[in-house]
Parts: sequence; C-alpha cells; structure tokens
Amino acid sequence: MRRTVLKSLLATAILSATAGLPAARAADKEIVIGGSIPMSGVFAFAGIGIHAGIQDYVKMVNAAGGIAGHTLRYVPEDSAYKVDQSVAAFKKITSQNKVNFYYGDSTAFSKTINPELDRAGSMIMSGASFATELNDPKKYPYQFVAGPDYTQQFGILLRYIAQQKPGAKVAFVHSDTEFGRDPIETSRGVAKALGLDVAIEIMTPPGAVDVSTEIAKLRRARPDFTIFHGYILGPIPEFIGQARQMGLDTQFMGTFWTMDNSTVMQMGELAEGFMGVMPYNYYYDQSAPAPMLDKIRAMRPEYQNVPYIQGFLSAMLYAESARRTLAAGKEMSAANLKAALNSIENFDTGGLIGVPVTLRGNTIPVGRIYRADTKARRMVPASDWIVLE
Repeated sequence: MRRTVLKSLLATAILSATAGLPAARAADKEIVIGGSIPMSGVFAFAGIGIHAGIQDYVKMVNAAGGIAGHTLRYVPEDSAYKVDQSVAAFKKITSQNKVNFYYGDSTAFSKTINPELDRAGSMIMSGASFATELNDPKKYPYQFVAGPDYTQQFGILLRYIAQQKPGAKVAFVHSDTEFGRDPIETSRGVAKALGLDVAIEIMTPPGAVDVSTEIAKLRRARPDFTIFHGYILGPIPEFIGQARQMGLDTQFMGTFWTMDNSTVMQMGELAEGFMGVMPYNYYYDQSAPAPMLDKIRAMRPEYQNVPYIQGFLSAMLYAESARRTLAAGKEMSAANLKAALNSIENFDTGGLIGVPVTLRGNTIPVGRIYRADTKARRMVPASDWIVLE
C-alpha cells in the first residue's frame, strides 16, 4: 500500500512538472505578431485593411509550412485610433504573449511606446505612421517604416517635378497638425536644392471646408504644382473645385494617406488628373509580373486598399527578419531582429513594390508617381519607380 501511494504521488508530481512543457515548446516554436489596430473609430477604413493584410500573410506563411519550423500567430486588439487604448492593447498583448513584432496605429502611439520597446528588448515594431521622426535609428532603434517617410514622399514628388519642369513654382498646402507639418521645413531645402521655387505655403485646419481665402492666396502665387499633405480627403476637393472655377492652372498632388484608389475616386470628376506618390503597386496592377499580388487577388477577388498592402508588406518584413535571425542561429531579440531587417538589400517583394527594395535607416525610400484616370476609375503610373539614395 505504501509503495502504491508513493508511486501515485510520484506520478502526480511528474505530471504537474511536465504539464506545461508541450505548451511551452509550442510557444517557443511560435513567432508572435501583436497589433494595436484601429478597427473602429475615425481611422477604421485603414485599420480594417491593415488587419486583413497582416492576417492574410500569416495564413499564407503557415499554409506553406511556417518559418524554420515556427508558425506565425497574429494577436490584434482594436485601438479605435486612441493612444490610451493603443497602449492598453500593447500592455495586454505583451503581458499574455511572447511578442516578437508589433504593429502600431499612429505616430503618437509609436512615440509613446518607444521607451517600452527599448526596455523590453524583445520585439521590433512598424505601423501606420510614416512620420519622419521615426526614421532615426538612434532614437528609435527597434522601429521601422514599411515605406518612405513623409519627407521622403515629398522628396520623391519634388524630384518628379524637377524632372518634368525644371525651376517650377511649387505650393505646399498642409493641415495644422503634427502630421501636416512633418515634412514641410526639410522639404523647403530639398526644393531649393532641386532648383524649385516654393512660391507659397498654406496651412488649414484638417478637413476645412471654406477655403476661399486660401484659394485667393494660391491664385496670386500661381504655382505650377500644388502638394497637399496632412489630409485624407477634405479639403482637397474644395481646393480643386474652386481653383478650376477660377481658371487656376496648377497640378494638384498628394501623399500616401490621400492616395488610395477609393479615396481619390470619391472626388468624382474633380479627381481627373490628380497625382501623388505611392510606395506600393495598387491591388489591380498587372503592368509587370507580381506573383504576390496574384496570390492576394486569388485570396480576395475584390479590391483591397493600400492600407491592406501596407499591412501585408509589414508582415512580410517581420517574417523575413525572423527567417534571417533563425537561419543565423541567433536569439530572437529586438537587436538581432532589427539587425536582420537592416541586412535586407535588393529584396523581392513579389510585386508589392515594383523594384527590389533596400532598407536605409528605418525606411524604404522608394515610390512612384500615379495619376487619376476617372474613366477607368483607377490610379495609373505616371513615372518609373523613384529610389532615393
């Protein structure tokens, strides 16, 4: 009887000690992507696309066998595009999971959470922000932008303008927000270096409707090109409509968050000829072989917006940095993951971007100029891919 009791107690002790091992081993074989994703609120149009893009890439990788025996797991929380909610989501996800990568919903969140990333030393992060400030590897060593920052987007536009019309007069129209002001000061110097004349700078509240005073200023300056930044849509249609009524001949242009095909086409006939910079190919682009876009179209036959492509590419870069870290036999620490990410040169994205990409600093400084064709209801290429050295 004594021997039976001892055996029973020993068996219980062994079971207790090993109960967590399969789960622990499974967790060790996971690569976890966390995310503060704005699935509701004012930025939901982007968050829903971003969420689907990350989700689809995770499914695709896992269906193909994962990465070196590791599966990807995506753990999102709705942030509603509110910093406090984003931070709460981050704390919840990272306390319950061994997170390797994180997707943030805004510049404010990226800046707020940066000390936590530094302290943790276990994950790297990208997100919806293209803020120039994030392109500082010393201040933000564990963050990156899956495309060009806002100043680089202006740089791509200004290089295109200088090629099309040397010495052109340019207007900067931006919102009175951190987002809107971001690239303006540096871009004055870029324009000057390219031989362009910044004829006027106009600042408005975001989404302003009455722009009659600003249009009068624009008419007096008579710029050849007018670049909008810091808006999604309004007040861009109001500017274009009033400018055309006054006979003002200027080429209107935008940056990333204005340039989704569905956003531009909301302007109706006012969209005709509108141009801007885009770091990715559009969902429907078939001008060159793009096997990854083909896979996306097979998974989702309906149009997917550019936030979807941005989320999908972010997940692809997460996976590539994990793949390189594991192949080198290194620990999946933030420092090792970021070093692996920064080793990416001439990387083929499968057509998400039309040229092989190289990470420089914390960004991918590449983009293309597109023009709105309202008859086709599509943004069509107006330039080759422009890569900033």
